[in-house]
Amino acid sequence: MSKRDEIEKKTEAFLAPITQAAGVEIYDVEYVKEGSEMYLRAYIDKPGGVTVGDCETVSRAMNEVLDREDYIEDAYTFEVSSPGLGRVLKKDRHLAKSIGEDVEIKLYKAKDGVKELAGSLKAFDADTITIENETGEVTLNRDEIAVIRLALDF
Repeated sequence: MSKRDEIEKKTEAFLAPITQAAGVEIYDVEYVKEGSEMYLRAYIDKPGGVTVGDCETVSRAMNEVLDREDYIEDAYTFEVSSPGLGRVLKKDRHLAKSIGEDVEIKLYKAKDGVKELAGSLKAFDADTITIENETGEVTLNRDEIAVIRLALDF
């Protein structure tokens, strides 16, 4: 397991009781480098969406844990936020909640001359994701997909 994976897993374990007490759920945790800075981000969600107050409550409680446990040796910034409307669907639980929703998919490289697709998420398994759009059902291998996110419809 990579250092990043270990930090994300440990953070998620520490966050679980905090988010449960706050009435929100953990959507995702990421430990990433942007420029020369490291960021530890916790994305939280709840039906109807999270508020700034929800983020503040979780952030304050988790900051105490981060200070006490001190398990990240690098300097980093901790952030708590909502995954947003156009949320990235990284995990199977994200995909399961999004069956029937409109999604946008970007591929690593063009397939049949197309690098971006959109449609309704129909199914997924360990290896593939299936959407339905105006051309019919399209099944893609997961390793072809750079990112899949909920489509924003304004």
